[in-house]
Amino acid sequence: MPSFDVVSSPDLQEIDNAINNTKREVDNRFDFKNTNSTIERSDYSITIETTDNTKLNQFNEILKNNIVRRKIDPKFIHIKSTENASGNRIRQMIEILNGISKEDAKKITTLVKSSKMKVQASINGDEVRITGKKRDDLQSMMELLNQSDLKIPLQYQNFRD
Repeated sequence: MPSFDVVSSPDLQEIDNAINNTKREVDNRFDFKNTNSTIERSDYSITIETTDNTKLNQFNEILKNNIVRRKIDPKFIHIKSTENASGNRIRQMIEILNGISKEDAKKITTLVKSSKMKVQASINGDEVRITGKKRDDLQSMMELLNQSDLKIPLQYQNFRD
């Protein structure tokens, strides 16, 4: 029986490349001279530290441009909080989405069921497996999921006949 898995997992190596490009660009910009602005990634979070809100907004724009340039969906990046750091600096925490949450998995399964196609969806941890009798039904399901207004980026893996 044909099936595929719907997952949401970022390519961390490409995110690291985007962060390194952002560091390089910020180090070369005149308006960031002597600000000691930093950006670091640890697991699934990114920390940006700089001097003021204007520089922070510019930093975010540079990061988003580099992420898009590396062909990563910007929906993976969610700004969590901005806080004051020591020495009159601002620190911002950014979360990298990984996996499909239970609520989003339920939205996907209800979307599959409401489509009236002859396919079934089952939740397996942080991914959703969709099975059907015909390959064409599964491909049209992929189209439907791509056109839906889900707030998470989706990838399709393990397409089997």
